[in-house]
Amino acid sequence: MTTATRRQTKLHAVFMSLALAGAYPAFAQNDVADFYRGKTVNVIIGTSPGGGYDLYGRLVARNIGRHIPGQPTVIASNMSGAASIVLTQHIANAALKDGTVIGAVYPSIVTEPLYGDRSKLRYDPTKLNFIGSANSEIYVCAVNSNLNIRDFEDFRTRGIILGASAAGGSTREFPALLMNIFDARFKMVNGYPGSTEISMAVEKNEVQGICGAGWSSIIVGRPQWIRDRMVTIPVYGTPGKSDDLDKMGVPNILSLAKTEEQRQVLELIITPLAFGRPFIVAPEVPAVRVAALRKAFMEALSDPVTLEEATKMKQDVQPMEGAAVQAAVARMHANSPDIIARAKAAAVPPGQ
Repeated sequence: MTTATRRQTKLHAVFMSLALAGAYPAFAQNDVADFYRGKTVNVIIGTSPGGGYDLYGRLVARNIGRHIPGQPTVIASNMSGAASIVLTQHIANAALKDGTVIGAVYPSIVTEPLYGDRSKLRYDPTKLNFIGSANSEIYVCAVNSNLNIRDFEDFRTRGIILGASAAGGSTREFPALLMNIFDARFKMVNGYPGSTEISMAVEKNEVQGICGAGWSSIIVGRPQWIRDRMVTIPVYGTPGKSDDLDKMGVPNILSLAKTEEQRQVLELIITPLAFGRPFIVAPEVPAVRVAALRKAFMEALSDPVTLEEATKMKQDVQPMEGAAVQAAVARMHANSPDIIARAKAAAVPPGQ
């Protein structure tokens, strides 16, 4: 074979490789459509019917099917238990691994292996395939405006009486974080069923404020708090930023960190707020189907039909791409054991 012939052969091989690489997405798309056509996809929601997670799970189930190649039938069902750990273990170990079973789970399935007894769990969150999250969350502290709280320092030192839920709820963990890291001097009245009841107690002056309430819940459920300046918002927490709260001059808790260690602890605890309504499939699902489901998820939650439905139901839709959720989960689990231990301790109210 001459030098010229060898050169032509190499060039031909290169062009063929490039052609195949360019055609691959089309082939993959056709393969995915062929697989899903005529099948049923089950979106299983890891809580009982009627709550917020159920509403988001069913919103996705009603709308994702027309965006999946092959347009399969999509149905919703429920599997509650242990804050969706039961469902997560079902998907990781027992459910079909072909991309026809999607789980709508709590973000705590990511943190439980960090803070809990990992030996009792039958899944690894870093190996699950996340197809996206339906919304992000922002935690805020809100106190009666008649207290005339001027800034975070005033809020931290005033000895404000906060309503709180039972152990494990955000209205206990978020103020605990402020108490442990920033020496906030709160007095906590525990045992309220949830943030709705605490908010009612704030309005009745039974307590002076709430910490760890969802900003979206306040905007939708109690817009008069902001419109009529019934409360002051002294701090908020989210991994990113909030244009609305930034314009109001409210500091993000991450900006208050004084040391690198504080920042790492705060970031570890706050990161799950970025993926407030995650959806997962099994680790073994083929990559091309995971990619197709991720694409369908984002398309469904930006579809005007979906958004109109969400608006009518007062559901806040802020989708996060599956790859971004996957990366955030990996970062959380890459923290050192010392930072993880400090984060776990920081979420427990002092003296408990």
